[in-house]
Amino acid sequence: QVQLVESGGGLVQAGGSLRLSCVASGRTFSTINMGWFRQAPGKEREFVAHINWSGGYRYYADSVKGRFTISRDNAKNTMYLQMNSLKPEDTAVYYCAVDTVPGAVPRGGSWGQGTQVTVSS
Repeated sequence: QVQLVESGGGLVQAGGSLRLSCVASGRTFSTINMGWFRQAPGKEREFVAHINWSGGYRYYADSVKGRFTISRDNAKNTMYLQMNSLKPEDTAVYYCAVDTVPGAVPRGGSWGQGTQVTVSS
């Protein structure tokens, strides 16, 4: 089964930037869709961004559109999330997943451990 490891989270001030990484193994990386999701304290997990197998199609939640950029490097089996102009409401644990559908939160499946992003006001 696919294995996912997220990294790159941290504490930043509002308006700052972070770059998250997700390294995948155990499956052919270049042929699978992937996505980023987040979960804030007391909230349900929500969709953030999706990227198809080739990287040619990207889809974002309205709340992050224009601020976040999803990308992937299939040679490195790695997906990225560049987060700019961060807001306190972006504070959450960020997760990656494989075989994703734009706008949808997977039911169970191949979640990583997550990485904490905290944006101070």
